Amino acid sequence: MAAIDLLTALGSGTPVFAAELRPPRAELTTSEGMNAWIDTYHAVRRLSRQGTFVFLTDSAIGAQEEDNLRHLVINLGQDVPRARIVPFLTAKHSLEYCLSYAERARQSGFPALVVLGGDRTVGAPRSVEHAWQLRSMLRQRDPTIRLGGWANPHADPERQVDYLIAPSFHAEFFLTQIVSHHQIASASRFIETAGRRGLTLPGLFGVFFYRSGNLRTLETLNSFLPVPIEGLVREFAEGAAPEDICARTIRALVKAGARHFYISNLPPSRAQTVLETIIAKVGADQAPVGSGFPGLGAAEDSRIGPPEGGPHT
Repeated sequence: MAAIDLLTALGSGTPVFAAELRPPRAELTTSEGMNAWIDTYHAVRRLSRQGTFVFLTDSAIGAQEEDNLRHLVINLGQDVPRARIVPFLTAKHSLEYCLSYAERARQSGFPALVVLGGDRTVGAPRSVEHAWQLRSMLRQRDPTIRLGGWANPHADPERQVDYLIAPSFHAEFFLTQIVSHHQIASASRFIETAGRRGLTLPGLFGVFFYRSGNLRTLETLNSFLPVPIEGLVREFAEGAAPEDICARTIRALVKAGARHFYISNLPPSRAQTVLETIIAKVGADQAPVGSGFPGLGAAEDSRIGPPEGGPHT
């Protein structure tokens, strides 16, 4: 039986819990890079074969990372369902590379691709100003390709929804910036606005797996994503486990109306186990109810829009 693809899962009425993994940095030594890729490769295999969707990033914060697609094609083998794996492509490459990457992804059996701008503040410059422009080019070359975009719940919700419903968005789903239960007000405003304006485009909310309350680490992360440092330090000091904190965010988002999630920063060697623990703590055997945002539970055929409004725009 063929594995269902992401869009089918998003439209099934059942919550989706995906994992986001980051490829090893290109500057690692040969032995370090090989070991890191082995861990990543095994994590992708374990997660996807257990039915979990896996997003594999591409220079999301401007760091030089190994070509995720090339390694996937070489190492995954034929027994791993490609429908469960969704590579990222950022505009922080040459345009020729970006167009070739999307073509290689389709030829290698990956039905969907997340296309983002990438952080403007670090790393290589973008080949296009906004990610929607790259998605438009990819859509012109291949009208059947399934594309994902980006939204930022921390930004002005009306403007974010403007982007998502505009015809030039060129995507069938979107991911959001990382959200925490300490920042639930902004996510709630975004969900309420999307529901009020009838957005049906399915979205997955980003949840970060914070592994410790180390202040220096959290301050470094805060350079790339909105980290509620004070709240996290307090929770860890009170004895909360990383899985507990992650589950609290998902429960808060479910209460606000979200249905689908991707978990970032899972440890590759324990990704499946950690994800299962988080879901058990959420109580994910019961589908979230009362969603005020139809798009978080249904992948309807809708028209959609341009730049996303965050570091990935």
